Amino acid sequence: MLDMIISQAVNGLILGFLYVLIAIGLSIIFGMLGIVNFAHGSFFAIGAYLALVLARDFGWPAALLSPLIVGAIGMVVEMTLIRQLYGKEPLLGLILTFALALLAEAILRLIFGGAPVPFSPPAILSGFVEYGPILITKYRMTVLIVTVLALISFWAFLRFTPFGRIIRAGSRDAEMVGLLGINLPIVLSGVFGIGCLLAGLAGMLAGPLWTVIPSMASGAIMPAFVIVTIGGLGSYSGAIIAGLLVGITTAMTIQFAPVWSGAAMYVLMAAILLIRPRGLFGERWERFE
Repeated sequence: MLDMIISQAVNGLILGFLYVLIAIGLSIIFGMLGIVNFAHGSFFAIGAYLALVLARDFGWPAALLSPLIVGAIGMVVEMTLIRQLYGKEPLLGLILTFALALLAEAILRLIFGGAPVPFSPPAILSGFVEYGPILITKYRMTVLIVTVLALISFWAFLRFTPFGRIIRAGSRDAEMVGLLGINLPIVLSGVFGIGCLLAGLAGMLAGPLWTVIPSMASGAIMPAFVIVTIGGLGSYSGAIIAGLLVGITTAMTIQFAPVWSGAAMYVLMAAILLIRPRGLFGERWERFE
């Protein structure tokens, strides 16, 4: 029983870190642009499909380009559509991004059909890794390592680079950033692109683990919203802790109480919000109050 719990906890960590990649992208877009991006899960699905096509046609190394392509697509979407919404009624952003999510899913269905598409991990990562009671596939171990490195790299980017400092400052007061002479439109496009890149990276990594299907976007966006709510708006550490909590809770309920697996993360969110209405590490942001 203990071996099963440990193995399932490791699977929960992997799932949690994938959720964190999606949630952090969603969080920085909301913090900087003030847009609740319902289409964020679509970039996750696009990343999975792009990785699948590139790996199938050109080999797995080419699939590594899929997050960059997703980030570029996100910048184009921001410049052509999202940019028109700044300073306007927030409901317009909800409607537009929801429509974009429906459009993206329809396009994926048109191109690939509605049936699941098989996506195999690289042959070099086939097989298992055994460490004591833990038995895990090499690909899952690789996903765990890559997501941890990606999160550390993104934290360093935010903390130590000029653009990262602009993002952190702009998430508190974007107007002041513009008054300081910084080209705000370029920064906003970059932030949206980075958020979509993180979602695309999660999609690329999750493709061989999840079912690659157009509706997979909805399976990514709801946990992301839950994680941002639990962790607290704008908190990087909060998103990581919340993501791991959601991942482990989901994995454990799938193993021991499958009937509750779909509702477990919402029950967790409700319980935490009863104690901490702003989330675990949420702060008061005058910009949104």
